[in-house]
Amino acid sequence: MPKRLVRDVLSSVIVLLLAGACTRTTPSQAPVQPDASVPAANQPAPAPVTAAPQVPGPVAGTRITEAYARAAARDVYFWAWTLVNVYNRRINFQSLPGPGRLGGVLPASPLNSLSMLTDYVAPSQREVACPNQDVVYGGGPLGLDVEPVVIQVPDFGDRFWVYQVVDTRTDSFVDLGKMYGTTPGFYLLAGPGWKGETPKGITRVFRSSTNSGYVIPRVFLDATAEDRKAVQPLISQIDMYPLSKFDGKMKTRDWSKTPDFPAPPPQPDGSEAPKVDPKKFWDELPAALADTTPLPGEEAQYAKALSLVEAAKRDPTIKAAITDEAVRTEKELIAPLLEFRNFGIPVAANWSTVRNGAKFGTDYFTRTAVAKSNIFVNKPNEATYFYQDLDANGARLDGGKRYTVTFAKGGPPVKGFWSLTLYDAQHFFVPNTIDRYSLGTKNKDLVANADGTTTIYVQADAPADPSQRTNWLPSPKGKPFSLYMRTYWPDAAILDGTWSPPKVEPVQ
Repeated sequence: MPKRLVRDVLSSVIVLLLAGACTRTTPSQAPVQPDASVPAANQPAPAPVTAAPQVPGPVAGTRITEAYARAAARDVYFWAWTLVNVYNRRINFQSLPGPGRLGGVLPASPLNSLSMLTDYVAPSQREVACPNQDVVYGGGPLGLDVEPVVIQVPDFGDRFWVYQVVDTRTDSFVDLGKMYGTTPGFYLLAGPGWKGETPKGITRVFRSSTNSGYVIPRVFLDATAEDRKAVQPLISQIDMYPLSKFDGKMKTRDWSKTPDFPAPPPQPDGSEAPKVDPKKFWDELPAALADTTPLPGEEAQYAKALSLVEAAKRDPTIKAAITDEAVRTEKELIAPLLEFRNFGIPVAANWSTVRNGAKFGTDYFTRTAVAKSNIFVNKPNEATYFYQDLDANGARLDGGKRYTVTFAKGGPPVKGFWSLTLYDAQHFFVPNTIDRYSLGTKNKDLVANADGTTTIYVQADAPADPSQRTNWLPSPKGKPFSLYMRTYWPDAAILDGTWSPPKVEPVQ
């Protein structure tokens, strides 16, 4: 071959190699996008998607040490406490014969139905911590593995209302309320496995990722006889029932005529009737987990939890160890979360709040803390709550002292309502001579100061100045207490943290 020809061939090869190198994609480069002008049929087929490899978990029958079992049990107990709590509410109410009132004071109903009160919740209620006397409550447990349910929404007009519907994790899966512009009608709640057809007449379907859950309607009520009368026709149209009973017609019920059911025996310390018993926890856990589909990434936590249950069945020593650890965890980790100052996001003047209520996801600490201290909170855009155990100087709130809380002119920035509620150390109402447990929007006779501000007087005895008694919030004499701010349908200033409650000032 002539030298010139060899030289030309080699030059051509080098050019081709260089061109290929210039167009090769490196790991740091984005792949070349196909030309939109090229027909799809001529473009290379995408690579097949490969399923993620299955990661092996604990092998059944594996022997574990007591020390490991205790360490794992502590974590699992804290993580699953809320799931077992909510699931047991389903179990506790499933044998009721129909809707009624637990102890004559709290809505109680069997599976896939609800019960409504007709007035504020009574101060003697000890079933759910942190009740409020701003709304008429309803409530009922969900069993969506049995059947989807229909919930009715009447025309509330200008009145504030919101339906809270949560899954086993206490995460909300619906948007039903005044703030959503919800139209009157019928709404369907369905579980993760439901594959039926939505019947005509259903406005919207909401899907839960778990089979169990809880439904809590709230309807605002002014503290007047006139408004108590006006709200009754609306309450009578709030109902929930299995899909098989849906006929497209709005059902009504006189909730004042439903029966009373015996309440659980009162706790010696006046605390909430327990829903999680550490001595029964490991026997109840498998059902709660089977009811609750894991969140993405939770599969390993489920496997660890169930491996403990399996090990406990084989070995009585392990069962005794993890039961003992559950008792210790309840006392050492769960019980302190009753106090508001032990969790949440600190804001001004020693108040605290949470920004992910009813949408906790994998924030297990806040989820468990809220479930212990004030379960069934709304989503922040529905209601943002502020908690207080301390005065402006950082001292524990004490019924032996007097305090003032002064709100700026116009009050908290809300579209719904606001209130300041006082609770005892167990987060329940404190009996008092004037039967008053909160003050706020519902109180049409609150007296403003000359500059437009409003001062609430928190103390055990009535203020000496008669003009202050309308704004008096009674505290328990000589006992610790907590304050609780509710801001329903809050404005942006509350949601973005610009606004927070005023100081709780001790009076010298």
